[in-house]
Amino acid sequence: MKLRAFRRAVALGLVLAGCIFEYWRLRWRGSLSLEQRALWLQSSCRNVMASLGIEARIYGHPPTRGLVVANHLSYLDVVTLAAAMPCSFVAKSEIGSWPVFGEAARAGGTIFLVRTSRASASAAATEIEQRLRLPLPVLLFPEGTSTDGSRVLRFHSRLIDPAVVAAAPVTAVALRYFAEGVAERELCWYSDAAFLPHLWKTLGQAGIQAEVRFGASQVYLDRRIAARETHAEVVTLRVESASHAQRATG
Repeated sequence: MKLRAFRRAVALGLVLAGCIFEYWRLRWRGSLSLEQRALWLQSSCRNVMASLGIEARIYGHPPTRGLVVANHLSYLDVVTLAAAMPCSFVAKSEIGSWPVFGEAARAGGTIFLVRTSRASASAAATEIEQRLRLPLPVLLFPEGTSTDGSRVLRFHSRLIDPAVVAAAPVTAVALRYFAEGVAERELCWYSDAAFLPHLWKTLGQAGIQAEVRFGASQVYLDRRIAARETHAEVVTLRVESASHAQRATG
């Protein structure tokens, strides 16, 4: 396990260095549109998934526009979802200060949000509304924090409102992680768990699978109804995922 973690850590470092180099190579040619940044992020995250030894399984159809809302389990969520489709993310401001990962998030066009600031939330909502006009999905984790996967927390509706105002489609997506011999909660990064020890444990884990299930896109007239119904859909999609896994192993 330690040897596997070390090899993957070296591979991850090389991949991240290569991704940043590629970004600045593209920037040298001229400024990048949000769509170009999203495509760069997608390619980078697919390489990161390979370096981590994570197999992605995609069910349903990734949307090409509108707002996408997902349950939140780990830092792996961003990598998994960006690898599945070109998109922009809404993320907490702390990520912007992370070494390497923060730079990658900024390069990918992430909208940063100070969770305790109403002014920051308003600014993020305005930016989301503008981006919803583009042929590029905006991805949001409306639980507001990551969990251990035992339940899906209530979805906050404030940042779903720009999609309602813009009459943009909203798509629910459910994430689930599997690995050999461990419960999903062992792969989740939540509460006050330290990042680097958890990443090292993840690097050493064999047979990780990331499952992504997309629901149907829908236009909503009320943000609270949108939050409630997409939350219910994510819960249902995760139940389907668990049932599928049981049948596959049974």
